[in-house]
Amino acid sequence: MSGGLLVAGTTSDAGKSVVTAGICRWLVRRGVKVAPFKAQNMSLNSFVTREGAEIGRAQAMQAQAARVEPSALMNPVLLKPGGDRSSQVVLMGKPVGEMSARGYHGGRQEALLGTVVDCLEQLRGTYDAVICEGAGSPAEINLRRTDIVNMGIARAARFPVLVVGDIDRGGVFASFFGTTALLSPEDQSLVAGYLVNKFRGDVSLLEPGLDMLLGLTGRRTYGVLPYTHGLGIDEEDGMGVPPARTQLRARGSVSMRGTVRESVVAPPHGDDVLRVAVCAVPLMSNFTDVDALAAEPGVVVRFVDRADELADADLVVVPGTRGTVKALAWLRERGLAEALRRRAAEGRPVLGICGGFQVLGERIEDDVESRAGVVDALGLLPVRVRFGRGKVLGRPVGSALGEPVEGYEIHHGVAEVSGGEPFLDGCRVGSVWGTHWHGSLESDGFRRRFLAEVARAAGRRFVAAPDTVFGALREEQLDRLGDLIEEHADTDALWRLIEGGAPVGLPFIAPGAPRAPDGPEAQPRTTDVSANEEAL
Repeated sequence: MSGGLLVAGTTSDAGKSVVTAGICRWLVRRGVKVAPFKAQNMSLNSFVTREGAEIGRAQAMQAQAARVEPSALMNPVLLKPGGDRSSQVVLMGKPVGEMSARGYHGGRQEALLGTVVDCLEQLRGTYDAVICEGAGSPAEINLRRTDIVNMGIARAARFPVLVVGDIDRGGVFASFFGTTALLSPEDQSLVAGYLVNKFRGDVSLLEPGLDMLLGLTGRRTYGVLPYTHGLGIDEEDGMGVPPARTQLRARGSVSMRGTVRESVVAPPHGDDVLRVAVCAVPLMSNFTDVDALAAEPGVVVRFVDRADELADADLVVVPGTRGTVKALAWLRERGLAEALRRRAAEGRPVLGICGGFQVLGERIEDDVESRAGVVDALGLLPVRVRFGRGKVLGRPVGSALGEPVEGYEIHHGVAEVSGGEPFLDGCRVGSVWGTHWHGSLESDGFRRRFLAEVARAAGRRFVAAPDTVFGALREEQLDRLGDLIEEHADTDALWRLIEGGAPVGLPFIAPGAPRAPDGPEAQPRTTDVSANEEAL
């Protein structure tokens, strides 16, 4: 069996995804065959592997950091929020049903432990190292009995745990100490130490605190990563998740790639900039579709929720969503639907992707997702959509605007196109385009031609830079993550953890949680989806 490590966090958004990806890139650069793993992910931002399995987009990004092909083994359980209290459960890349938070944590989750352990062992049999990412915090003691993603998987694999804390939020020392002290003795024995993330300033000023933390816990800090702007990695959660925090941790915070949120827009290649407004619909999925636009010099991308914010936009994008009918109602309530109709009548560009494409059509028949029945859509494209119980998952390849295009599909809605000009799998009418394909704008030649069409319709003297290669920019960002680990973490000590496990004799920190009497143990292992679907 190979070695491994679990990257946990004091909180959600502490930086687990960044650190996991950085460790993967650091290891592969030193010749280690490494794979990422996350037993259970909650995200509306997903990806389709070449074998047609749906996994979290963060794990696909981490696989790219490790320079390996993404696989369902790397994210066996994916939860896709559909409202305040329920999520679609995706098991081994295929949807198996909807479930409430109470139902999932009430016994169904722990039934999947055998499956996730089996997936991890398959990866360990193939790779030299497996770097696991936890979820939320390992100290969520109310969920310990059913935990399969934090200490549950660490116990099953006997992996050492590195706890990441975001010092930019404040309280990182208390978070490190409290996280450890809330764990049971057996869990504490696996917590090897800490990694500080997003530090601003002189590290020497932090060292007295790190020394005190070592004295209090007997555990060292393996590195202090500086605050770095615009890392541009695929994050787990999109915008529009309901603000109520459930036990499945549906987050309501605005979250988008660093390239959109923080990076300074490069000067345009032509005379004008191009302004892109993305409608921040509820339950937004795959907001990474606009990353390739944000990477273009002179393209300004912003997320909007008011009709007046569309006024100066050269292109409006209606993105994917896990709640198409809900998004349609939201657009109408906020006056955005009428603003989109006016744009279409004036010949001003609009692009609908996946759920956004469905919203732009004539009619939606939904007895599956919202169970709303037949609903009139915006009528901007000659398309009728019927939701089926089966999910379309694929990696289509084609051409549009005279250029080759690749993408991926994740949708229940089946579109019947009855007019317009062909556009990928959808259509175009005037300056309104629609497609189910995610990721199409990452195809460089197609993106340039599409932006030229947008600029022409918008009356802008914008010219796409001929040398912007999105794949190369992504590789540069992944190398930056690897550099963070190499330059600011004790990599020799990290490698000893990965190879040899947690140090022996780590002290117990009181009070500690009592050992869960019915804590999950590895069940008979199976990756058979039908068997687990029956259990769910």
